[in-house]
Amino acid sequence: MLSPEDLGFHAFFAAQFATLDRPHLTPARIVADGQGVWHLAGCRAPLGELSGRLRGAMAGVDRPVAGDWVAVADGDERAIIHHGLRRRTALVRRAADAGAAQVIAANVDRFFVVTSANRDLNIRRIERYLTAVWESGAAPVIVLNKVDLVEDAAPLIAEIASVALGVPIVPVSAITGTGLNALQEQIGPGATIGLIGSSGVGKSSLANRLLGRAAQQVNAIRDDDARGRHTTTRRELLMLPNGGMLVDTPGMREFGLLEDGGGVDAAFADIAGFAEECRFADCRHESEPGCAVRAAIAAGVIGPERWASYRKLQKEIAAYATRRDPVLAANERKRWKAIHKSVRAQSRITGKP
Repeated sequence: MLSPEDLGFHAFFAAQFATLDRPHLTPARIVADGQGVWHLAGCRAPLGELSGRLRGAMAGVDRPVAGDWVAVADGDERAIIHHGLRRRTALVRRAADAGAAQVIAANVDRFFVVTSANRDLNIRRIERYLTAVWESGAAPVIVLNKVDLVEDAAPLIAEIASVALGVPIVPVSAITGTGLNALQEQIGPGATIGLIGSSGVGKSSLANRLLGRAAQQVNAIRDDDARGRHTTTRRELLMLPNGGMLVDTPGMREFGLLEDGGGVDAAFADIAGFAEECRFADCRHESEPGCAVRAAIAAGVIGPERWASYRKLQKEIAAYATRRDPVLAANERKRWKAIHKSVRAQSRITGKP
């Protein structure tokens, strides 16, 4: 049986567990989720279920997911989960169907944002994933997979580097093994790595390479559009040969953002840097005098596509926030009403529609 330390039970979690002061409980890590039953590691019992007290309390984003740490009353077959320890990192997205928050993985140290060197490469999608990873509290690494399908990956790496500011970019081929050693350097004993990316970028093949075994099903690439088919169906914590852990996530066609605690500015550090030079601290970068961001856009330092992507993500997060907070929503409506009134008044003065 692996020890908690082998599974990444660092000081952050140990301190929380100590404050419980319940010697009969054992720390365990969530390996995978089932229907009301969780697969566990670090304790004797392979499976765990919530105590009666927690069944109603641990719902929504608080529900345990792969990577979470819990305190359990251990047993030979089943353990009872009595506490969920506070997460150090959490990758959260807006579910495409209901718009509710969904935790993808917890307590991941570093996310490998996997993209493909073939037709799947999408810079705007990379910006979105980087924003989400920075927001989660983890560190991102861009993995450019399938470099065996292109003659020269250098132009693609340069294109990614233009938006992945300061983020490591590792070109690899899960098929040939190219770049795997460089990727292994990003993984250490006790570290938890997550794989995220859209369907067809080769995450399952990459996971199998890192694991040294065929743990994930891999489907063939379609001939008509050079895209793979979605294979991973659930999030699961897997042990790596070097002592690290891997969470492979299902391919996500949509990754809606919810909150911004600094993730947008981290992913768009170039724009955030210019924003600090604006004359007014609350500059909206629209028509205010002394706006350094608008000046950078006019000078071509910030490209129009990148600026549009930045604004789109900001508006998406703001829209979600107003739906959750009625007061904030009301204030937002008042602000736009004032803007529209001002525009109408200006139109009457100038005679322009």
